[in-house]
Amino acid sequence: MFRLKEYGTNVKTELIAGMTTFLTMVYIVVVNPIILSDAGVPLDQVFMATIISAVIGTLWMAICANYPIAIAPGMGLNAYFTYAVVLASDGKIDYITAFAAVFVAGIIFIILSLTPLREKLITAIPSNLKYAITAGIGLFIAFLGLRMSKVVVASDSNLVMLGDLTSPGVLLTLFGLIFTVILMVRNINGALFIGMVVTGIVAALTNQLQIEKVVALPHLPEGILIWNPIEAIGQVISYGLYGVVFSFILVTLFDTTGTMVGVAKQAGLMKDDKLPRARQALLADSVATTVGSMFGTSPTTAFVESSSGVAVGGRTGLTSLTVAVLFIVASFFGPLVGALSSVAAITSPTLIIVGALMIGSVKEIEWSKFDEAFPAFLIILIMPLTSSISTGIAFGFIVYPLLKVIKGEAKKVNIMLYIFAILFAFQLIFLPH
Repeated sequence: MFRLKEYGTNVKTELIAGMTTFLTMVYIVVVNPIILSDAGVPLDQVFMATIISAVIGTLWMAICANYPIAIAPGMGLNAYFTYAVVLASDGKIDYITAFAAVFVAGIIFIILSLTPLREKLITAIPSNLKYAITAGIGLFIAFLGLRMSKVVVASDSNLVMLGDLTSPGVLLTLFGLIFTVILMVRNINGALFIGMVVTGIVAALTNQLQIEKVVALPHLPEGILIWNPIEAIGQVISYGLYGVVFSFILVTLFDTTGTMVGVAKQAGLMKDDKLPRARQALLADSVATTVGSMFGTSPTTAFVESSSGVAVGGRTGLTSLTVAVLFIVASFFGPLVGALSSVAAITSPTLIIVGALMIGSVKEIEWSKFDEAFPAFLIILIMPLTSSISTGIAFGFIVYPLLKVIKGEAKKVNIMLYIFAILFAFQLIFLPH
C-alpha cells in the first residue's frame, strides 16, 4: 500500500519518523485551545476539534496521497480567527459565526482542490522560488525553536537578543541540541527522536517536566457547531465576512502549498520538479478544514514540522498514518500531552537541526541571476522575520514577475504568477495578515 521498498524505506524507519513528527507538532493540541479559548470556545471543545481535524487530514494524506506530511490547525490562522475576526468585532461576531466563515472557506477550498488550479500552481512556481521556500521554511522553524526555548528572546532595542544561557530551560535545550548533533554526526538512525527521548528524561529528572495527571476521557462539550452549508453561507452574507473567507483561503492555500513543496523536495519526492498525486495531497487540508470547523477549530494546514520526520527517513504515508494514530491516542492523554508539549526544550533542538538541513537548498538557487536571486532572497529573509510562510511567499510572488517585466521577459512568467501577485498585493495592503 505504501510502497516502502520503492521509496527506500522500511516500517521501523517510518514509525520512528511518524513519532518524531508527532512530538514536534503535538504542541498544537495545547496551544490551539489556549488561543481559541480567548474567542470564547470551550477548551475541551477545541482540544478534541484539533485532534479530529488533524486525524482526518493526516489520514487522508497517508492513505490517498502516500506522503509523510501531517495536517493540523495552523498557527497564525488561529490567532487571526480569534483576534482579528472575533475579538476585533467588539461582540458583533461570535465564534459560531466565525466558524461558519471557516466552513464556507473549507468548502470553496475543496472545490478549488478538485480543479487543476492548485496542482498547476505547484508546476507554475519557478524552481528558484521553490528552493527558496524550502530554505525559508528551514530558517523559520529553526528560529521558532530558538524562540520557543528562549535561547533568543525579544529585545526593545534590537528586536531579538540572546537569552539567559544559565536558565534551566535554555541549558536543557543546549544539552538536547548538543546531544542530538553528536548523534547526527555519528550517523545514528533516529537521532532526532532519540535526542527528544533523552532530553525528556533529563527534563523529568531536573523537575522541568511535571506530570500531575495522565489520562482524561475525550469529549466535545458543544457537539457539532456547524453542519448546514446554506446557513453558513447565509451568516457569511449577513455579516459581510467575504474578506475573512478570502483571507482564510489565500493564506491556507499558500501555507499548505509552500509547505508541501518544501517538505516534498526535502524528501526527494518531487518528480521533474512536479509533485506526484498533488490533487490527492492538496485535498487533505481542504477536507480537514471543513470538518474541523464543524467541531470547533480554525483552518488546518500542512505542518512544517513534518520535515523533522522526513529528516529521520520518513518517505511514505506510513509516517503520516503513525502521526494520525498518535493523535488518536493523544485524545485520551490530554494532560500528559500538555505536560510534554509545555517543555520547549524537548522539541526545540529538533526544529533547529531540521532548519540546518533544509537551508542547504540555497545552493541550488541561481545567485548569479539577480532577477531570480532577489525574489528568492526575500522569501528566505521574510519568512522567519514575520513568522509567516505565506507572507514570505507573497513577497517572492510579487517581486518575481515584476523583475521579469522590467527585464523584458514578461512572457516567460506563467500567467498564474501574475494573478497571484495581484491577489497577494491586495491581501498585504488591504486585508489582515
